[in-house]
Amino acid sequence: MPTYTVHEPPPRQGEAATEPERFVFVRDGFHFWAFLLPPLWLLLHRLWLALMGYLILNFAIGGVLFLIGATATMQFLANQLIAILIAFEATTLWRWTLARRGWKMLGFVVGEDHAMAERRFYAAWANRKAEPPAPPSALPEPQYGIAVRRGPPSPSDVIGLFPEPGDLR
Repeated sequence: MPTYTVHEPPPRQGEAATEPERFVFVRDGFHFWAFLLPPLWLLLHRLWLALMGYLILNFAIGGVLFLIGATATMQFLANQLIAILIAFEATTLWRWTLARRGWKMLGFVVGEDHAMAERRFYAAWANRKAEPPAPPSALPEPQYGIAVRRGPPSPSDVIGLFPEPGDLR
């Protein structure tokens, strides 16, 4: 089941808080269209720096392969490997761009599709806003004792869940 990250844009001028309709849900995973048409996908999502990096990398690798006399098949495979990398890292590039623009990540949500993820997130988000914050606990911090080894280590000491040496299985 797909996982989505939810991002909140910075508030506009005169807004105290961002409207929930402006939240963006970014799906984790492989993006087929980013594999098939990487420059178009990057343009569609307004990832300008990522697009520039893609073009520079693509032209640099293409130029090096041309200079060393690589075959057309090798050049095609190099382009396909770059496209696969873009498709797998598309959401990372998207999240990086949102963070660079001042967007705040609110959390993760799991859903069968985009609409179900939105329903689940907004239901949990509305419940979180409705319930008052819990009062701080007056319980003291727990005190943990220091583990003490009694006696020197013996050669039969075994660490972990292994049987003792010489025991029958």
